[in-house]
Amino acid sequence: MRAQAAILRDPGKPFTVEHVSLAAPGPGEALVRVAGAGMCHTDVLFRGRAELPMPMVFGHEGSGVVEAVGPGVTRVAPGDHVVMSYDSCGWCGRCVAGAASYCDEFMARNLSGVRADGSAGATGSGGEPVAARWWSW
Repeated sequence: MRAQAAILRDPGKPFTVEHVSLAAPGPGEALVRVAGAGMCHTDVLFRGRAELPMPMVFGHEGSGVVEAVGPGVTRVAPGDHVVMSYDSCGWCGRCVAGAASYCDEFMARNLSGVRADGSAGATGSGGEPVAARWWSW
């Protein structure tokens, strides 16, 4: 699927709106047609962090409609209206205790730029991988 995304190619530089290709949803993933999105203060602060993988899609707040789901997804289905934020595992002690923002897998799920299997979920117009795990989008 083709989509538009605000991409950061160089730390501290302006975002550019570009076309990306999105892979089909993988295990535990949902593809959401975004109806509304935002960039919060956290996105702006992290824009200058050179250690983040580039190019990267920022933004972790949004709402939309589920278009497709990957294997193992049971909590949402195509056609569901959803609100999106950060990703969490749902089964570690912190998640079970209601503290998903402190999930044991938070960094890997939200700041790695890649899926759990190491693959890119998005590619740029030249076919290059685009880091797309800056929280859930």
